[in-house]
Amino acid sequence: MSKIRIATVWMDGCSGCHMSFLDMDERLLELAEHIDLVYSPLVDLKDFPQEVDVTLIEGALSSEEDMEKLHKIRKHSKLLVSLGDCAVTANVPGMRNSFPVDSVLKRGYLENATLNQQIPLQVIPKLLPRALPLHEAVKVDLFIPGCPPHRDAIHYALSELIAGRVPDLSTHSHFGA
Repeated sequence: MSKIRIATVWMDGCSGCHMSFLDMDERLLELAEHIDLVYSPLVDLKDFPQEVDVTLIEGALSSEEDMEKLHKIRKHSKLLVSLGDCAVTANVPGMRNSFPVDSVLKRGYLENATLNQQIPLQVIPKLLPRALPLHEAVKVDLFIPGCPPHRDAIHYALSELIAGRVPDLSTHSHFGA
């Protein structure tokens, strides 16, 4: 039996979802018998692969760079999973949505800075008008809420996907902590 090609991606989030993924501890070794981790911030690959079976994405879409990356990932992924509340609802990154982008940048780079007060134009990606959950930009096949999702919910979802089943997460996950 061939292994399932898995990718994990970190957009605008805190990495808590990836920490929950790693918190599966020894169960990661069990999963490793059935998966190939082909792309992740946990490995040193720079380019997203052409063919991925399941991609788990943590974080909201906050920049044009995120949007481009997401469309490329969707194109090359059979199943796309929104991992965590930021990916599912925009959660914490979405807190900026009540304010115009210019106000957010001024607050962060001018009003709160004591040295070198300037808004960078070349270093940071251009922000979208508002932070978005993944499903507002592309088709999402599975949602795993939680901030972060519990390691058991991630393990259950991956185990079901490996077995060729669609996981019913209604009793395995919930929004918030």
